[in-house]
Amino acid sequence: MLARITGKLEAVGTDHAQVAIGPLLLDVRVPGSDIDSLHQRIGREVVFHTLLVLEGSGQGASLVPRLLGFGSTQDRAFFELFTTVKNIGHRKALRALQSPAADIAAAIARRDATYLVALPEIGKRTAETIIAELSGKLDAWLAGPGSTIEMGPGPVAGSPAADAVTMLIALGERPETARQLVDRALSQHPDIDSPEALLAQVMAGKGP
Repeated sequence: MLARITGKLEAVGTDHAQVAIGPLLLDVRVPGSDIDSLHQRIGREVVFHTLLVLEGSGQGASLVPRLLGFGSTQDRAFFELFTTVKNIGHRKALRALQSPAADIAAAIARRDATYLVALPEIGKRTAETIIAELSGKLDAWLAGPGSTIEMGPGPVAGSPAADAVTMLIALGERPETARQLVDRALSQHPDIDSPEALLAQVMAGKGP
């Protein structure tokens, strides 16, 4: 099985990403919850934990291989569990997963059908089926926050970037979002040499 790929992110669409690996350009279908963070990674290296699936085309007359990509093995495992629910196939699940796995798992655990119905492709009956079939199977996703696309090594401890990330987390940003904001600010202003100036640049870039 093709379990993981690493390459340069070339483009991001509404439901997929294109990753360059040497001379190859791979089209990878991704959950909706990853699209925003992927847009911020275009031109940089990303890691996808993958599944290779076969989809029917031409009214099932032929099977087409599709590569699905996830930000962590935990996200991939949640997708595999989610698609065990009756009438939820791969395409439907990718469209439905517009929120992090941990948030969806928490909604299932508290039997919150209203939250699930707000997800694309999920109606009231499907939400009830998800709750009935997955309740009690979600401990791995209830222990901590959702995962995001892996970005390789973080900033060196004690560097302006690392200090700026720490400041943003203290201000309420999620760690992965803080890293993305700092990375973007540094790419635009590589001459910044203090965490305070970097933080100011991040806040200016976020706007009102």
